[in-house]
Amino acid sequence: MAVSSPSSAFFTVSILSSVNTRIHTKATCFNSEKTLFNNPLSSLFSSHHLVLRPNRKLYRVQATVLQENEEKVVVEETFQSKSFPNNEEKEKTGEPLESSSPGTLERWAVKVEQTINIALTDSVIKILDVLYHDRDYPRFYVLETIARVPYFAFMSVLHMYESFGWWRRADYLKVHFAESWNEMHHLLIMEELGGNAWWFDRFLAQHIAVFYYFMTVFMYILSPRMAYHFSECVESHAFSTYDKFIKQEGDNLKNLPAPEVAVKYYTEGDLYLFDEFQTARPPMSRRPKIENLYDVFINIRDDEAEHCKTMKACQTHGSLRSPHTYTEEDSLQDDSSCAVDQADCIGIVDCVKKSITPLQDKAIDRT
Repeated sequence: MAVSSPSSAFFTVSILSSVNTRIHTKATCFNSEKTLFNNPLSSLFSSHHLVLRPNRKLYRVQATVLQENEEKVVVEETFQSKSFPNNEEKEKTGEPLESSSPGTLERWAVKVEQTINIALTDSVIKILDVLYHDRDYPRFYVLETIARVPYFAFMSVLHMYESFGWWRRADYLKVHFAESWNEMHHLLIMEELGGNAWWFDRFLAQHIAVFYYFMTVFMYILSPRMAYHFSECVESHAFSTYDKFIKQEGDNLKNLPAPEVAVKYYTEGDLYLFDEFQTARPPMSRRPKIENLYDVFINIRDDEAEHCKTMKACQTHGSLRSPHTYTEEDSLQDDSSCAVDQADCIGIVDCVKKSITPLQDKAIDRT
């Protein structure tokens, strides 16, 4: 019978310890890798090459969540041309700005874009004030006919970019469609209240909408930031108009019944699209009550405030996120195989430039 020596026993224990250590190390690496791919943010990376770019920062624009019983709704002001996410804190403390900060040319471009948008918005407002001084419902009908047009224009351009293979922005398409769906129901409410009774009002609203569509498409192709800011200006005016109307006619509105289309939209059926356009709040956090016409206008006004927040978020490139994109259940699943490699281009000029970039340059950029 062979008798094992102490040295051989020590050698055996050492081998087993080494094997256990390697198994534990591999398990730890596997769990870390699995955790990375289970992270919802992993879909931001390419499905072909998982590349981390430390110089690129993403900013998700959040806004204050409104309370259902809060009548005074505050709409955030548009960011100033000198304020950008990378340098806001450093400007306050007096520290030097980062080298990657926007240059003087871009700052002036933002200032010019916003000046043009404000001038256009003010001009339209003055015309509407003259034509609809004492006619509230027709004015609201015209506003809602115009307000939903930009979202159609945004989706048209985004679909064109997809057709050319320049980029795919599923979240943008989902949110913009939900916004147009919300504005369409605002329009249906105004029609049920008699806002489209006159032929002149229908003629004016529809022809302005056609002109506004092509203007927004052209603007969105050149500068999405400018197009989103202009839409924010329009939504901000709609919010102010409804807020003023509620303060003046609130007592009378409480004695009037709510239109049936408003009750169905806000309280019945699948409210997925109602949650989808409100990117500043989690899904199902807002469930309106509709008991009279006053409640209807309160919710329409609050909808316009949510549109303003979403349009402001869109002005920071790549910050828009669908409220339904990532849930707790999604974070437990590995969906990295479904990720789409997206071209990160801002406007048509940038898209054309990146579409003709040599393949070797793209490969170097990914490394």
